Amino acid sequence: MNWAAFSSAEPDMAKTVEERFGSYTHHVLATLRKDGSPRTTGLEVRFLNGELWLGMMPGSLKALDLRRDPRFALQANPGEGTGMGGGDVRISGRAIKVDDPQTRAGYVEEVEPPQPFHLFRTELTEVVRTYVEDDTYLVVQVWKPGAPVRTLKRT
Repeated sequence: MNWAAFSSAEPDMAKTVEERFGSYTHHVLATLRKDGSPRTTGLEVRFLNGELWLGMMPGSLKALDLRRDPRFALQANPGEGTGMGGGDVRISGRAIKVDDPQTRAGYVEEVEPPQPFHLFRTELTEVVRTYVEDDTYLVVQVWKPGAPVRTLKRT
C-alpha cells in the first residue's frame, strides 16, 4: 500500500504524519545490514504525487542495505526539547528501487536532488503515532494495511 492509499484510508492520521515530517528536514531511517543488525542514518524524505519517496547518495550504505533487504523503519525528527508537537511518528515498510527514467525525471523536477542518486518509493506496512493527551494518557495509534487505526491509551 502506498502513501496515497493510506491517505485515502486514514486522512486525519496521514495529515498529522505529513505535518510531523514536514516540521524538520532530517529524519532517522533504520535499515538492515548484511548480517541482519540494524543501521540508523539520517535522511530527507518527500511526500509527492501520492508516494513517500526516499532519495539517497549513490553507494550509500543505507541504499545498499535497501537494495539487499527492502525493509525499513522511518522516524520523524522529534525536534528540540521534549515537546514533540504532533507526537512521535514512525513509518515502516518496504523500499522499492525506482529506475524508470520518467518517474526519476519527475522527482528531479520537483526536488532537484544532487546527481547521481538512488530513488526508492515506499510500500507501507505500519504507521504509528504516539502522543500525550491531557498530560494524563500516553496514546498510541497504530495503522496497518487492511485495518482501521487502532488506538491504545495508557496512564
